[in-house]
Amino acid sequence: MKRLFALLLLCLFAAPAALAADKIVKETLISQGRKRTYYLFVPSTLEAGKPAPLLIALHGSGRNGLSQVEQWKDLATKQGLIVVGPDAKVAQTWNIPDDGPEFLRELVEALKTRFSINTRRVYLFGHSAGAEFALQMGLLESEYFAAVAVHAGALQPELYSFLDYVQRKIAFAIYIGTKDQYYSLQMVRDTKEVFDDHELPVEVVELKGHDHNYYAIAAKLNEQVWTFLRPHELPAEPKFQQYNFKQ
Repeated sequence: MKRLFALLLLCLFAAPAALAADKIVKETLISQGRKRTYYLFVPSTLEAGKPAPLLIALHGSGRNGLSQVEQWKDLATKQGLIVVGPDAKVAQTWNIPDDGPEFLRELVEALKTRFSINTRRVYLFGHSAGAEFALQMGLLESEYFAAVAVHAGALQPELYSFLDYVQRKIAFAIYIGTKDQYYSLQMVRDTKEVFDDHELPVEVVELKGHDHNYYAIAAKLNEQVWTFLRPHELPAEPKFQQYNFKQ
């Protein structure tokens, strides 16, 4: 009888812990002397003893990391994927050096101390302003991130010089609506052309009739994004490139 009672108590206390593992949590870390906020989802479906891939999802203007993690939660549960959505320092935009590359590295390294992460499978995804920044970070840290996929974004011409920093032929994918109000097809096609000129693999997927609204198609789009990202893996342990960007 005592053994049965103890077992019931164990189940009672274990259940909330299991449920908590499937919730998005808001956390902070100190990066470059500042408190930074991020949202984290670690599914209970992760296989014990098997390092999980990590997706860093960068939000659009005026949003926060939660807006991204919420869209990835179901797929992450199904695929055994850890998802983290950091907040930009200023919600309207992502900036160097405040938001990366150093902040993203510190975020990844902090998560590695707590979870079993496959360091050769750390991916970037971004929407809108987050898409622009994800493209930039992929170019600057091609030996740290495995691959990059974005929705509704392009590399601005004044940043084409970032292509000169690429150390590895990291793969990119850009998903763009044919009716996007902020990023024209020509901007994206120009980005592809300059990537092609540098022999960087980039896939451009034009979504017929779609506009800038990521959230309207997130469930379906994220499956396509993950299908693209999943096979890519760094050929060696990640290397982080330090830059002396001025504040």
